[in-house]
Amino acid sequence: MKSAGTVKKRVVIVGGGFAGLSLCQQLVNNPFYEITLIDKNNYNYFTPLLYQVATSFLEPSSISYPFRKLFRGKNLNFRMATLLKVNTEANTLTLTDGSEMGYDILIFAAGSKTNFFGSEGFRRNAFSLKGIDDALYMRNELIKTLEAASLENDPLVKKQLLTIVIAGGGPTGVEVAGMLAEMKEYILNNDYPGIQKDLAEIYVIDASPHLLAPMSEKTHKAAYKTLAHMGVHVLLNTRVMLYENDKVYLSTGAIIEAKTLLWAAGVIANTFEGIAESSIGKGHRLITDQYNRILGYDNLYAIGDNSIQFTDHAYPEGHPQLAQPAIQQGKALARNLLLLAKGKPLKPFSYFDKGEMAIIGRKHAYADLFKHKFHLGGLLGLTSWLFIHLISLVNYTNIIKTLYNWTVAYLTRDQALRMIFRSENRENRVS
Repeated sequence: MKSAGTVKKRVVIVGGGFAGLSLCQQLVNNPFYEITLIDKNNYNYFTPLLYQVATSFLEPSSISYPFRKLFRGKNLNFRMATLLKVNTEANTLTLTDGSEMGYDILIFAAGSKTNFFGSEGFRRNAFSLKGIDDALYMRNELIKTLEAASLENDPLVKKQLLTIVIAGGGPTGVEVAGMLAEMKEYILNNDYPGIQKDLAEIYVIDASPHLLAPMSEKTHKAAYKTLAHMGVHVLLNTRVMLYENDKVYLSTGAIIEAKTLLWAAGVIANTFEGIAESSIGKGHRLITDQYNRILGYDNLYAIGDNSIQFTDHAYPEGHPQLAQPAIQQGKALARNLLLLAKGKPLKPFSYFDKGEMAIIGRKHAYADLFKHKFHLGGLLGLTSWLFIHLISLVNYTNIIKTLYNWTVAYLTRDQALRMIFRSENRENRVS
């Protein structure tokens, strides 16, 4: 037992996503550590459902919740800031709010960002979906584009406005395409009677030979068939090479005229000044041992998308940058930190693959469970997808809001969230 008067060690966690939140939830109110969580946002949000905010089928509050309320009455400090620099010799952090703070143990759980593969054009001109701000911006711009298309008389310009290209056939790309196809089929003509839905075109472009590449062959085929049936053009073994002047240039030589490009072709880990280059691996991920301790440091750890481990024999190239590895690493590190405080041996991390899921539109969901041993589609796939995503939301308020919105959308094939909310101060705006 910890003796009275013993000073608690300071544990600082950078990032409150899946990994950081999982770690915090396991460590709060422990007798050994003083916990501080740092995040650039004052809320946690459920990344897998961002695309539904971007396509106006969920409101942001359905998938987000404030940290301070989440940890109210618990032994955890919260700082809204971004980490600028680490001084590993002095054990201090420099934050964007201008302050410095010390730590005894530092844990990186700051996740990843969109990988534009060095293209400034893609970064400037394409949409990405890594946060609530991205989702709201995309929602606003999509609605503004539809408003412009409803007034456009030139059929070629109108078609360009109504053409959407999605770069990346992973879960985000496929799920966005499904939602947009639903909007085209059931909403477009009702909201915009001046637009013929046949003018709207949706493309999914992927460099691999399959959609949802990490999933099973059954899912590859089912996803392709479903999107094709919904009128989505799927181009595989094809790369998006350039996007400028509302033209998408493909590796095949084809050019698609499109006002909207969504970039969902990959992620890269967030980086931190002050960490040695020798500790940074592929995709800017921090190289960690079997206990998630960063190579070359005794008191620095990384979990989730920030970590790449080569010690798990089932994953010699590192774990996938998904929610489940992040959650499990957060829990495992919490257990090990408590063992460390008690002077007991640590336990190496081993990832248990529960499977992957994807949904296309309102009712086509697929699940590959336990390393593809079980494939679920149809009603079972949809039920499992709904259940897993609901129970993964951070609290009951989010669950109730999301379930209500899904029920409305499923029964009516519609949702009343297609509104543009601007953030400018109208009182101070010059007329």
